[in-house]
Amino acid sequence: MAEFNYENEIDVRFRDFDMMDHVNNAVYATYLEQTRVEYIEDVVQEPLMDTGAVVADLHLDFERPIDFGESVTVAVRAGELGTSSIPLEYEIRADGEVAATGETLMVTFDQEAGEPTPIPDAWRERIEAHEGR
Repeated sequence: MAEFNYENEIDVRFRDFDMMDHVNNAVYATYLEQTRVEYIEDVVQEPLMDTGAVVADLHLDFERPIDFGESVTVAVRAGELGTSSIPLEYEIRADGEVAATGETLMVTFDQEAGEPTPIPDAWRERIEAHEGR
């Protein structure tokens, strides 16, 4: 499997913690979202709000808790692109150790027509080039 060549440092907020003194499980999805937005904006070179891409699926597997005071990094890479789908794979790391893995499936979407639309060629080229394919 390909290496992760995009990482995002996460600013862990006090509000991210629950009564058990670790990051609440629901917050992990927010960490993926923060990283996904930055990846799309940096690699595709368009603001995510302008792309018409939506998340169609989200999956998380928890390995260990993230405790107070740990530094958090999220790594992301794109899998094989479909006609309108962009699969993204993630590692959430706390102090360098994998705390969770995740996947999202983004779909390029025509909001006016209300249906998926093919990934623009420029996006496909930029994502493939970034991923070294």
